[in-house]
Amino acid sequence: MHMLRFMRGFAPLFLACLATPVLAVDIDGKLSPGEWAEARHITGFRTTQPLTGADPAYPSEAWVLSTPEGLAIAIRNTIPASVPRTQQRVQRDFTDSVDRVNVIIDFDGDHRTAYNFRITPTDGIWDGVVTSENQFNSDWDGNWKHAASSDADGWTAELLIPWHIASMRVAKDTRTIGLYIDRIIAATGDRIAGPYASLDRARFMSDFEPVELKSYSQSLFAITPFVSGLHDNVHDHDDTHAGVDIFWKPNGQTQLTATVNPDFGQVESDDLVVNFDATETFFNDKRPFFTENQGIFDFSTPSDYSQMLYTRRIGGQADDGSGLADITAALKLNGSVGATKYGVFGADEKDDAGRTFEALRVVRDFSAQNLGFMATHVDRPFLDREATVVGIDHDWRPSARWNVHTRLLGSDVDQAGVSTRGDGGTLWADYEMDHGWRQQVIAMHFSNALEINDAGYLSRNSTNYLHWQVNKRFADLPQSSRYLSKDWRWRVSEDYNDHGQALDHQFRMSRESRLRNGSYEYAQINVNSAGIEDLILRGNGYVRRAANFDAYFDYQRARRGRWSYEFEVDAFNGGLPSDHPVSYWVEFQPKYFVNDAFNIYLDLRTEHRPAWIVWQRENLVGSFDQHVQQFGVGFNWIMSSKHELRLKVQAIGLDAKLNQPYRVDATGHALESNDPVDDFDVQTLGVQLRYRYEIAPLSYLYVVYGRGGYEQDPTTRGSGSVLGDSFGLRDDEQLLIKFSYRFQK
Repeated sequence: MHMLRFMRGFAPLFLACLATPVLAVDIDGKLSPGEWAEARHITGFRTTQPLTGADPAYPSEAWVLSTPEGLAIAIRNTIPASVPRTQQRVQRDFTDSVDRVNVIIDFDGDHRTAYNFRITPTDGIWDGVVTSENQFNSDWDGNWKHAASSDADGWTAELLIPWHIASMRVAKDTRTIGLYIDRIIAATGDRIAGPYASLDRARFMSDFEPVELKSYSQSLFAITPFVSGLHDNVHDHDDTHAGVDIFWKPNGQTQLTATVNPDFGQVESDDLVVNFDATETFFNDKRPFFTENQGIFDFSTPSDYSQMLYTRRIGGQADDGSGLADITAALKLNGSVGATKYGVFGADEKDDAGRTFEALRVVRDFSAQNLGFMATHVDRPFLDREATVVGIDHDWRPSARWNVHTRLLGSDVDQAGVSTRGDGGTLWADYEMDHGWRQQVIAMHFSNALEINDAGYLSRNSTNYLHWQVNKRFADLPQSSRYLSKDWRWRVSEDYNDHGQALDHQFRMSRESRLRNGSYEYAQINVNSAGIEDLILRGNGYVRRAANFDAYFDYQRARRGRWSYEFEVDAFNGGLPSDHPVSYWVEFQPKYFVNDAFNIYLDLRTEHRPAWIVWQRENLVGSFDQHVQQFGVGFNWIMSSKHELRLKVQAIGLDAKLNQPYRVDATGHALESNDPVDDFDVQTLGVQLRYRYEIAPLSYLYVVYGRGGYEQDPTTRGSGSVLGDSFGLRDDEQLLIKFSYRFQK
C-alpha cells in the first residue's frame, strides 16, 4: 500500500519531467550528430582581413538556434595541421594574439548597442560591449555558457547566450537581431567574417546580418553579496567591508541593478602614471555594478575618451581631499517602451564631502537613424556646487556609404549661487568610396564655459576643431609581400580655442599594417604649426609654442615559439627654449612563454625631454632636463579555467634638472626669470600579486597582496638611481581577501 501510494504520487511528477523541455543542444564544444539539425546554418564567410571579400583559404561555418534557455551558436573552424595553432591559455578579457572567434549580437537590431562574446580554442573568453558602430569596451563581464575543443582538422566553439543577458524590446513570436560572426587565425593574421562587415570601415554594426529568430523571454533575480578583509601592514590595522550587488530582470525589456556599499575595485590594478599635465588621466572601470548594462549611457564625442557619465568619478577622490569617497548605494534601471529605450541612474556617497550623481538617458531608433537625449546632475554640497549637463545625439545612416554622428551639449553649473552656462557640438561624418578610398570630416566646438567633468570626462573645453582625412586601403597585396594589408591615412586639421587663438594647424600621415605572420605595425608623423598652449598655466594665461613635429612607430610581433614582443618609439620636439635637441621615448615589452599556461614579461622604457615645461604657480614655469626610467615585470599563470595567479610590478624613476625658470607675459612670450625653482625627482612603485578562483559564474575568491608608494624630492640623483630607490617605497602594504558569490533564480 505504501509503495502504491508512492507510485501514484510519483507518476504525475515523472510525466511532468518528461513534458519539461530540455536544452536543445549540449554546450560541450563538440558537434554531436543531429544536435544542430534545426538550427540556421551559416556559410559563405568571406575574408575581411585583408578586406578583399575573397573566399577564405580555411573555411568556417556556423549554426544559430533560438532556444528557451538562450541563443545557441556553434562555429566550426577548419585548419590544416600545416598552419600553426595557438593553444595558449588566456585571462578573461585577454589582449593576446591567439586563435579566436567573435560572436557579436545586436539584440534589438537597432545599431545602438551590441554584445561581443569571444572564445579561444582553450576556452578562454573575452566579453564586452560595442557602441557607436565600432567602439569596443571590455569592462563588462556577462554570465554565458561556452566550450571549445580541438581535433586534427580544426576546432569548434559553442556558446549559449541567455536572453536575460541584456535588456531587449518586447517581441511577440519572432525577434530580429543583428548578428556578426568572425574567426581570426593568429599565425597568419587572417580574419573571415559573416556577414561581410569590417571594423576597418566607419559602418560596422549597421552592416550586421538581420536574423529572424523565435522569440523567448527570461526573467532573472540575482544577488551577489561580498565580504572582504584587509590587513594594513604599514599602519598595523585590520578592516572588513561587506556589500551586495542586486540584479533583477522581471521581464525581457526591464532590468534593475542596485549596489550597496560597493568597494572601489581593490582587486584591480591601474597602470602607474606620473602626470604633471593639466589634463587628467582616464581610467577604465571594472566594478560589476558600473559595467552592467552601461551601454545605454554611452554618450561620447570625437574627443578622446569623452563621456557624459564617467563612472570612475563615483567613489573617486572626495571633495575634501581626504581620499577615496565611500559609496552608500547606487541604482540603475534600464528598459524599453516600444522602440524607445531608457536608462535611469543614481548614486550617493557617504559623509559631508559625499556627492550625489543622477543620470537619465532616452534613445529612439528609426529605420536609418537614432535619436537620443541624456542628462546628468551632480550635487557637491562640500563645494557648494551643482552641475547639470544635457546632451542630444543623432546617428544617421542615409546609405551604405555614409555614416554621420551629431552631438549637442549644454552645461549649467551653480557655484556658490553664481550660474555659468556652456555649450558644445560635434559632427563626425564618414564616406566610403570605391577601390579602398574613404573620407572623414570631424568638427568640434566646445565653449570656454562648457563643464561636463563633474559627472563626465572631457579632456579640454574651449576648442574649435576641424579635420579632413583621406584613407586608402591596400588589401590585395601580392603573396610575395610580407604585409597582409596596409591602410594609409592623410589628415589636415586646425584647432582654435574659443578666444580665437590658434592652438595648432596639423598635417598627419599614418600607416596601419598587418603582416602575414600575424604581427601588427603602425607608424605616424605629425607636423604642427606654431600656436599656443593655453592649459599649462592653469588659467593664468597662455604660452606661445613654436612649430614642431612628432614621429611615432609601434611594432607588435605575434608569438613565435616561446617569444612575443612589442616595440614603441616616439621622437618629438617642443618646449622651452624652442631650439633644444629632440625629445624621445623608447619602450620594449618582451614576453617569454614557459608553456601555454605560464608566461613572464618585462616592460622597459626610457625617456628624455631636454626642455620639459612644468607649471610652478601663477605664470611661472620651469624648463627641465628630464630623464625617466620605467621598469615593469610580471607573470601570468593560468592554472586552469578557474584558477589564475598573476604578478604585476611597476616602478618609475623621474629626474628633472632645472634649465631655466620663465615668467610668461600677457602676450604668451616666455621671459627668463630669477624666481627660485627647485630641481626635483619622482619615484613611484606599484606591486600586486593576485590569486583568483572562480567558484561559479561571476563568483570569485580573491587573495591580493599589494604594495606601493610615491615620493617627490627637491633633488636630482639621476633617473636610474631614483628608479632603484623606488623599490624601497612602502606607503601602502596590504593583504586583501575578498569573497563574492552570485545567487540567482
